[in-house]
Amino acid sequence: MKKCILLFSVIVLVASCVQEKEISSINPENWTRRKATIKTMDSLEHGKSYLSIYSQIYSSSEHKTHNLTAMVSLRNTSDIDTIYLTKAEYFDTHGVSLRNYFNHPIYLAPLETVEIIIDEMDVEGGTGSNFIFEWHAPKNSPEPLFEGVMNSTVGQQGLSFTTQSRRIN
Repeated sequence: MKKCILLFSVIVLVASCVQEKEISSINPENWTRRKATIKTMDSLEHGKSYLSIYSQIYSSSEHKTHNLTAMVSLRNTSDIDTIYLTKAEYFDTHGVSLRNYFNHPIYLAPLETVEIIIDEMDVEGGTGSNFIFEWHAPKNSPEPLFEGVMNSTVGQQGLSFTTQSRRIN
């Protein structure tokens, strides 16, 4: 009987130590430290860009999917101008908005890059997820670049590919 109680106590102790892994893409970087106030909105060019992302891809058939980690790279391609992002909204395969990463303008210094990571276990976006980015940049400044790098590694097999944004407005 003592052995059963001891064994039960050890199992309960071990089970209580296991923490559920947090999905970092749902709790993104603290964007408030990049918060910007745009006073001269009229003097800035406005744009909107679309980026396709794949949190899952089909494997073998339409009934089997493979999960991927996606790194969304937000890049200021200007070497002299600061740019501002006012929206980074993530949508699922069906076009349903899943989350917006910030609700205030943020800045990117010249040639600066920041990332959003969609964890491999975060499959809410599905096989056709995407982002819409809205941005403001000084006139005659190069447009920002938004890229997706999707990858997965299982054993000795690796898979990776990239996507690039397209301006839609």
